[in-house]
Amino acid sequence: MDELAGNEDSPVKVAIVQAAPVYYDKEKTIHKAGSLVLKAASQRARLVVFSETWFSGYPYWILPGHKNYDSKKFGKAISMMQDSSIKVPSEDLEKLCDVARVNKTNIVIGCNEISDIPGSRTVYNSLIFIGEEGNFLGRHRKLVPTYEERLVWGMGDGSDLKVYDTSVGRIGGLVCWENHMILARAALLLKGEKFHVASWPGCWRINGVEFEPSKEERFCDIFPAIREHAFEAGCFVLSAIPSITPEDVPDEFPLKEEMIPSLVQAFGGSSIVGPDGNYVVEPAFGRDPLVFGECCDESIKVSKALFDSLGHYARFDVLKLELNEKEWSPFAKKPGISLRASELKDIAQRHDVDLAKVEKIYEEIARAKGN
Repeated sequence: MDELAGNEDSPVKVAIVQAAPVYYDKEKTIHKAGSLVLKAASQRARLVVFSETWFSGYPYWILPGHKNYDSKKFGKAISMMQDSSIKVPSEDLEKLCDVARVNKTNIVIGCNEISDIPGSRTVYNSLIFIGEEGNFLGRHRKLVPTYEERLVWGMGDGSDLKVYDTSVGRIGGLVCWENHMILARAALLLKGEKFHVASWPGCWRINGVEFEPSKEERFCDIFPAIREHAFEAGCFVLSAIPSITPEDVPDEFPLKEEMIPSLVQAFGGSSIVGPDGNYVVEPAFGRDPLVFGECCDESIKVSKALFDSLGHYARFDVLKLELNEKEWSPFAKKPGISLRASELKDIAQRHDVDLAKVEKIYEEIARAKGN
């Protein structure tokens, strides 16, 4: 698939969802996602991006400052979070894929994702990637939950640090402070992102600065991070930040009161940054449910003519990245070997040995290795 897919004279319209999810209710969250994607698609958006763990709700109740938790309430909240998490694969995922297929729109959505290992109840902070044909492309689990997030989420691995080919170009993404992990960003950059999704739970205060939406860009680390990645990768960064009020949290949620102080940070601020590091759409603080923008291939070409981290501004003879893409598994796997017939023939010729004998030796070794 062409990296710069589509008609170069027709910019790709994208949409970022700032609307709140339906907290800890899978069915209603799927329905709301469908409504928002439909609205975005009706305005010709070909890529729709949701914020961190939008499906179905970021656990603001575990952030610093909450003390004297009632253990029963905490246990109930954890249980509700698990029950409303998505599993890969599942019928819930198929419903999200149907949303993409019906609306002919690519989707990247932040999810609480529950482990697919039988018997496990670990939840991961994940991004789910879906193509416009309704095809599940893959997931990315956050590598390192931040600070108190480790109370509720497990750690991901390098097996899903990927970039996915879509009808609008290659898409990758990272969750929250992963966007400060230099080597994680480098891994996606080196795989040729056209769109980078940066998902966040809100805008936070740094060094005790009082929250003021009109000035938050000065103090929150989100904004320099997304602009730097856009320039370094020569890609578009879609930064997704939700807008959530206490009214969006159901009264029956046991830790609603504990959530409210932290919801002040969930006041939007989604933006789109172009490959030159400047805003295509400046941070949209407020309650806009959808933030739209247009991304043109021409700006990628111009920016990479000046700085191309995959080409003339790279020194792969000096610096290389080592990426472990093995998936964590509870079972050890025997190392196997795999040789093609042409490779066996070449070995036989180089060592002047009968090919049939080489093939027999190979078969015995393969059996011993568990192939």
